[in-house]
Amino acid sequence: MIKNKEINLKKLVFASLLVCMGYVLNTFIWIPGMAPFQHFINVTAAVFLGPAWAFLCALTIGLLRMIINGRTILALIGAIVGAFLSGILYKRFQKLYWAVIGEVIGTGIISAILSYPFMRMFYGLPKGSIFMYIPLFVPSSIMGAMVAVLLIKALKKTNTFDKIKAQLDK
Repeated sequence: MIKNKEINLKKLVFASLLVCMGYVLNTFIWIPGMAPFQHFINVTAAVFLGPAWAFLCALTIGLLRMIINGRTILALIGAIVGAFLSGILYKRFQKLYWAVIGEVIGTGIISAILSYPFMRMFYGLPKGSIFMYIPLFVPSSIMGAMVAVLLIKALKKTNTFDKIKAQLDK
């Protein structure tokens, strides 16, 4: 997934910190059916690290939440598409709002639709609408993405954003 044979150690450490934050925040601040801090991490990882790293962060957090906390497969599917799309759009346009749009569309709509067949297959979810998760995923992804926007704007205001990006891109 990562193109370079040499892995940037700074990116690996930063991604690890985001995974730790994501796991802890999603474990201790939990809203039934929602994981806004996952979306916060997705947008943050997408902006600072790019699509591949954002995907890996979301994948790792989802797996940890499933294995350790007993969450359903929604913890995994509900995050990876949004993280990747957020990273792709931010990389392409270099605008924060594109990362937010990628997260909301990727998680709020695409992941919500993809989750339904997996929940039916693995958990015996009764037949219903394929769109049943959208009302939970969209607000959750918007809330989390807005927290990321607040953080990133605050970091930009203090020039810390540029310093972090410069260190990660070395």
